[in-house]
Amino acid sequence: MRCQTCGDATSPAINECQRCRTPLGQPAIAPGVPTYSVGGLGRAAAIAVGAASLLYLPGGLFPVLGVRMARAAAERSDRDLLLGAVVAEVLLTLVYLPAVLTATVLVIIWTWRVRTNLEAFPGAVPTLSPAWAIAGWLVPLANLVVPARVVSDVARNSLWRRTTPALVGLWWTACLVFVGGERIVTYLDEQRYSRLTEWPRSETEFATYVRYYQDALGPRVIPVVACLIAGASFIVLIRRISAAQQERIAKAVPLRPGRPGGIVPDPASATPPAVAGTTGT
Repeated sequence: MRCQTCGDATSPAINECQRCRTPLGQPAIAPGVPTYSVGGLGRAAAIAVGAASLLYLPGGLFPVLGVRMARAAAERSDRDLLLGAVVAEVLLTLVYLPAVLTATVLVIIWTWRVRTNLEAFPGAVPTLSPAWAIAGWLVPLANLVVPARVVSDVARNSLWRRTTPALVGLWWTACLVFVGGERIVTYLDEQRYSRLTEWPRSETEFATYVRYYQDALGPRVIPVVACLIAGASFIVLIRRISAAQQERIAKAVPLRPGRPGGIVPDPASATPPAVAGTTGT
């Protein structure tokens, strides 16, 4: 006998498939339990995460440009150029915010759907309820742990793993480093900026802006790298989990023999065939 979920050979002496843990003789999808398509949503979420990660880079690495603008302002004694640097950094942040908001919404919806789908997977043993797939992202302090646990549940039960994939740990560690690093960088930037002369006049005062951007670059490298690692690893997770769930859900849709892609109609809604030999009135 072969498992109806993963196709591995099973033994009557063992009550479940040793690969995907589907109980012996159970279908890939429990009958009557609703499931959600996650293929298109997974692609949209992956694109949004990638876009947000890339759009963070110009703002995160702005000190590279800021140093050049500050030096040019010092050479020309041009205070407007310094103001332009501040405005440019703010505009880059404003571009990033809608991208990260879109990514957040799509990721929360995706997380809830893939976690809810586990309810229809015989043999799945998640540790948290589907409600935490949403609340875990939004509740303060809980959002430092719960999203990783939910994604860990989903990854194990969707990818047929006995243990949590290492990619989940890499993704969440990078996320925490990014969030923590971003807050530290923001605090340090505010402290350094508060010591600058608002309207520099002398060469020395202009030079402090050059040093400000030079000192800001080093600490920002950490959240930038963490952002890229978190974004890339999560994109891989989203694509793998979505593909695995879509493949499993497709096994619950019977195909009409001889017609690839043809779905067998629901017997309850099918029109009964005419009885041979009868005539219409």
